[in-house]
Amino acid sequence: MPAIISFLFSVKTIAQNTHPDTVKTGIYVTSIHDIDFKQNEYAINLWLWLTYTNKDFDFLQNLEIPQAKSFSKSFSTIDTTNGKVYILMKLQCVMKDTWKIGNFPFDRQKLRLSIENSQYDSHDLVFAVDTFGNHFDPKFTLRGWSIDSFTMSTGLKAYETTFGDESLTKPHVEYSTFKVRIGIGRDAGELFWKMFLGMYVAFLIAYTCFYIHADNIDSRFGLSVGSLFAAIGNKYIIDSSLPDSTTLTLVDTLHGITLFFIFAVVAASAYALRLGKQNKFEKANRFDFITAQVLLVVYVGLNAYYIMQAKSG
Repeated sequence: MPAIISFLFSVKTIAQNTHPDTVKTGIYVTSIHDIDFKQNEYAINLWLWLTYTNKDFDFLQNLEIPQAKSFSKSFSTIDTTNGKVYILMKLQCVMKDTWKIGNFPFDRQKLRLSIENSQYDSHDLVFAVDTFGNHFDPKFTLRGWSIDSFTMSTGLKAYETTFGDESLTKPHVEYSTFKVRIGIGRDAGELFWKMFLGMYVAFLIAYTCFYIHADNIDSRFGLSVGSLFAAIGNKYIIDSSLPDSTTLTLVDTLHGITLFFIFAVVAASAYALRLGKQNKFEKANRFDFITAQVLLVVYVGLNAYYIMQAKSG
């Protein structure tokens, strides 16, 4: 009878040991800066703390931040009283991320950060979120941006490999992960005019051709061609600060509309010149006046529509 009780107790102990240990994790962001759209990265400073019972986890050595280009610990402390391990560390991370630039400069982005233990998978370790208190400093300012949301969660990340472990028969390993998602929105009012003012000035220069006499061919076509190159140059300047994109963005749409309407000005000028060559100056002037009003209204309307659509997106 004692042997049976001992056997049952050992089975129970083994079953209990198969449950993964929980690591209670919290984060406090002190700074987000150097958001680089061209390089698809940003920098973040934060405090990270972890509380757990299994001393073998050793997060000081085994901390993994999968999306980080680089990270460093400027401070760390460890407390092992009451049978638990408490680690507090300050991290500086340069994170790689992808940006959604379809609505630039009225875009909203999600900054992603996740934490794993590089040595222990989900069979041994799972994360739990410490939700007590604030998770970012409300006093720090993110230049040109505002924080819309801040969420923390846990989950599993699958790796379809054995990492060279011959004891595994299936190339599938799961690690528990602690995830942070920070939603930010751009303060785009001044930036929009800073980036698109050149484009609008180029269109207005071309638009003034309608108020030049129809037989003044050099002035009309000179202004139109000059404004065309100015609009193209403005687009290349904006594109140089953005990552490559295979989709049509707001920048592409507005510049495309502008180039099309400048071409429409050139075509209208050619037709007005033809009327002038036929000595139909009154008809040419009337054509210029009507065409000018129609093009301006349609151009402003299309710009307003796509801008409002980007803001609401």
